[in-house]
Amino acid sequence: MGEPGEQLPEEVLVLIFRHLPLRDRAAAARVCRAWAAAATCSAVWHNTNISCDCELKSMLPPYLYACLDHVHNLRLEFEPSREPSRRVATELLTALAGHTPGLRGLCLECRGEKPLFDSGRDVLDAVHALCGAARALRHLDLRRLPFTLSDTLVLQVAHGCRELRSLFLDNGTLVGSVRPSSVLELVECRCLRALGLHLASLSSTALEALAAPDRAPFELLAVRCACPEDVRAPPLPSEAWVALRRRHPWLAVELELEPALPAESVTRILQPALPVAALRLCLSGDTVGPLRFAARHYATTLRLLEVRAAASAELDAALEEVAARCTGLREVHCFCLVRPSVLHAFRAHCSRLRSYTLKLTREPHPWRPTLVA
Repeated sequence: MGEPGEQLPEEVLVLIFRHLPLRDRAAAARVCRAWAAAATCSAVWHNTNISCDCELKSMLPPYLYACLDHVHNLRLEFEPSREPSRRVATELLTALAGHTPGLRGLCLECRGEKPLFDSGRDVLDAVHALCGAARALRHLDLRRLPFTLSDTLVLQVAHGCRELRSLFLDNGTLVGSVRPSSVLELVECRCLRALGLHLASLSSTALEALAAPDRAPFELLAVRCACPEDVRAPPLPSEAWVALRRRHPWLAVELELEPALPAESVTRILQPALPVAALRLCLSGDTVGPLRFAARHYATTLRLLEVRAAASAELDAALEEVAARCTGLREVHCFCLVRPSVLHAFRAHCSRLRSYTLKLTREPHPWRPTLVA
C-alpha cells in the first residue's frame, strides 16, 4: 500500500491542514513523509489559530517552533486565570518574538476570568517583546486582553511598527492608562486606518491629526466609555468631528457606553456630527433618551445596535422609532424582552437586516440571535 499522502496532491492536503487546530496538524505530520511536508508548508501556517487550553497536552514545541517563521497572522486564545494556559501563551509569544519578524497580525483572545490581584505583567512583557521584534506588524487587536495597557506599549508600536494599519486598545480594563499624548504619536503613523480606544485616550488634537490631508483614508474609530477616566474626559468639539468626517466620508464610528457613565456624560458623548455605525448601550441610567437621539441623528449611518436594559413600554417605543428611522440596520440585539410590535417594526422597515436578538418570551441564556435568510 502506498503512503496516505500519495492519495491526494500536496496542494489539496495544504488546503485541508490549514483549517486544522494545532494538535491535529501535529498528528498529521506524524502520519507519513508526504503529510509531514504538507503540514509544515508555509501556506498552512500563514493564518494560524491556537488555543492554549486545547493544545496543552498535545502541543509539541519542536514541531511548533519550526513553523513559527511562516506565521503571518496569529489568533491566540488562553485563559489567564489558569496558570498552565497562561504560561504556554507567554512562552509562545516570547518564542514568536525570536522567530518571526514577518508577523503581520496578532489577536489575543482571553477566556474565563481575569485572576484576582494580577496585573498581567508576564503576558504584557511578552506582547512588548513581540511588538519590538515584529517590525512588519500591521494589525494588533488587544480588545480581549483584560489587563491594563500602558503608554510604553503604544509608543513602542507607534515608533517601531511603521506599517501599522489597525490597533485596538479598547479593552475591558477598569483603568484608562493610555494618555492622549501617546495616542497623538500613534496617529502620526500615516498608514493607520482603524483605531480602538477608551474615550479618555482620545483628544481633539488626535482628531485633527487624523483629518490631515496627507494621510491614508481612515476607516474605523471604535470608542469605549467604561472607566472613571472616560467619565472625566473633556468633551470633543463638534467641529473636530465635522472636519474628520469631511476628510474621510466613509469613516465609521463605533461607540460602546457602559454603566460607569452618568447621564450628563452620555449627553456629551453622543453628538450629531458623529457618523455612528455601531452603538452598544449598557447604561445604568436612561437608555430611552440615547436611543431616541440615535434614531434622530444616526439614521443614515447606524448599522449595528446592541441594547442591554430593563424591559419597559418606553424602551419598546424607542426601539420602534429606531426601526422606522434607521432603515439601514444590519444587526439589532436587545437583551431584554420586547413586545411583538418591536420585532414587526424591524422586520418591516429594515430590509437589510441580517441578524437580530428580539425575544418575545423568556428563553434560557445565552440568547442566540436569529439569522435572516
